[in-house]
Amino acid sequence: MIDGVEEEVDMLDRHLEVLQMVVNNEPIGIVKMSNESGYDHHEIRYSLRILEEENLIDPTQQGAITTDETGSFIENLDEQIDDIRTRLTEMKAGK
Repeated sequence: MIDGVEEEVDMLDRHLEVLQMVVNNEPIGIVKMSNESGYDHHEIRYSLRILEEENLIDPTQQGAITTDETGSFIENLDEQIDDIRTRLTEMKAGK
């Protein structure tokens, strides 16, 4: 059960790393992201698809670019992570 949560956190970490690459280098393509991050092309492609579904990036001929929603997502990210951390801490055995 906890292994699934760990896998989800790893995947979220990759999605956020891919998003940060887009923010810092837009427009940026899959090959460049793969070369710079060490992730396989299919992993980058999947992360880009998830980010596009969340309306955080848009695909273009030149590569991925941010959307109008990207900035507010990034601004609220730390707070969301802190909320999740608090919930996980409360779940610890013996609490």
